[in-house]
Amino acid sequence: MDDQGVEPEEVEDPNGALRSFAEVAKAFRKRSRLTQEEMAERIGYSVQYVGSVEQARRYPSERFVDRMESELDCFGAVKGAARHLTKPRRVASWFKKWALLEPAAVSLYTYECRMVPGLLQREEYARGIFAERVPPLEDARIEAQVAGRLERQHILRDLPNSSFSFIIEQSVFDRHFGGREVMRDQVDHILGLIRLRNVTVQIMPKEQAEHAGHDGPIRLLETPDHQWLAYSEGQRTGVLISDPSEVSILHQRYAKLRSQALNPADSLGLLEQTRGTL
Repeated sequence: MDDQGVEPEEVEDPNGALRSFAEVAKAFRKRSRLTQEEMAERIGYSVQYVGSVEQARRYPSERFVDRMESELDCFGAVKGAARHLTKPRRVASWFKKWALLEPAAVSLYTYECRMVPGLLQREEYARGIFAERVPPLEDARIEAQVAGRLERQHILRDLPNSSFSFIIEQSVFDRHFGGREVMRDQVDHILGLIRLRNVTVQIMPKEQAEHAGHDGPIRLLETPDHQWLAYSEGQRTGVLISDPSEVSILHQRYAKLRSQALNPADSLGLLEQTRGTL
């Protein structure tokens, strides 16, 4: 379920870089004569988010940094301060091994039948998933999990020479998780990512009679030394699979799923059609 667990909310700042960034961000806000409320509205974040960043209680997202730079004319100072940040991975303990492998992946294949894959999730869609957790999570932990998920997504653009393949069940989009507006935004996000040359999305249509993925989601990854690994996840557990014979079986199933799903062009057409109904 893509790092669904919750890690402790304590913010780590071993070298003081987060506190330094907070002071720089606060200084440029005040230089622009903006209150936190005005700043939040201007860059499209909540007042709570801005306050937490300025108090060094949370790491800023890349988008936050970019918005500050563009809206407040920070002369590159905010981006410079952000480069010194070493953000801890906010993912479930059982997902950490896989999360550490993703940023160096040569190839990464994902079949998902339950939800939009984490690497493709829009912020509000991801927030809805964590907000629906049972037992309920505190707001701060929800935001921490969302931040961790969005952080992982940078690899799609950071690794332009790596191959990312996604096969997603059509029913995932028909469910309208989070409501029509959230799903509309989610589909638009995927349509934008499809334009990246290293990202391929295929949709498994509902009427497909032959299906090699009945046993559940599949995740495969090729390391820089061309070793293939797999990952299997349950309700509150996850297992990294390195046994070549087991990985081979999942590889065969994924290859079969690719042949059974709509090709990329037809998948694009189906997503555009779905977008039109939202």
